Amino acid sequence: MPKLYIIPTPIGNLEDITLRALRLLKEVDVVYAEDTRTSQVLLKHYGIERKLYSHHKFNEHQSVEAVVRQIEAGQSVALISDAGTPGISDPGFLLVRKCVESGVEVETLPGATAFVPALVQSGFPCDRFCFEGFLPQKKGRKKRLSQLAAEPRTMIFYESPYRVLKALGEFAEAFGPERRVSVSRELTKKFEQTIRGTLAEVIAHFEEHPPKGEFVMIVEGADAKHHSADSDEADE
Repeated sequence: MPKLYIIPTPIGNLEDITLRALRLLKEVDVVYAEDTRTSQVLLKHYGIERKLYSHHKFNEHQSVEAVVRQIEAGQSVALISDAGTPGISDPGFLLVRKCVESGVEVETLPGATAFVPALVQSGFPCDRFCFEGFLPQKKGRKKRLSQLAAEPRTMIFYESPYRVLKALGEFAEAFGPERRVSVSRELTKKFEQTIRGTLAEVIAHFEEHPPKGEFVMIVEGADAKHHSADSDEADE
């Protein structure tokens, strides 16, 4: 059926893809990918032969119109990213918005997203959370962290291994070194690991063990202890 399908792909372990995602990738007319080389590995693994077209942050402003025209002309289009769900810290938002504005149907499949397992296994409250993704690299970074200092909800951040220590140091400065954090790396992969503790403790860990891999950092909210007390009272 002519529409845009948003299809999540595994964040590491290739088994983490749904049967519906595999079926649709075989059936759609066109597949757009963030990196055709990366996505080709996934398709080849499952014996799916499809020509891939690029849709990434450097060309998405120019390509959205063409993709919408393809769907309006009767083609079914799938959008995938390198890993996880398109639109979540990955290209996809602009295309979905254009489809909605143009009256083109969008169907989003459930599937892999890195922050969900990191959040759940952090041990911090999951009923309310604040997804920040990647912080600004330069301008506005310090201001954003100061705004989050009193944020009561659990906070979620993405970061590259090259800036993990810098980010943890900035968190300690903005939130205090005793604020607790859970840092997950290489989720679903062979060397998956989660380090938990105060910001001071986790900084000390990564100073001794240089960060490697893909990271999700979960920081407790400003009133986490109050939240825990309320939960205990409710249980009683």
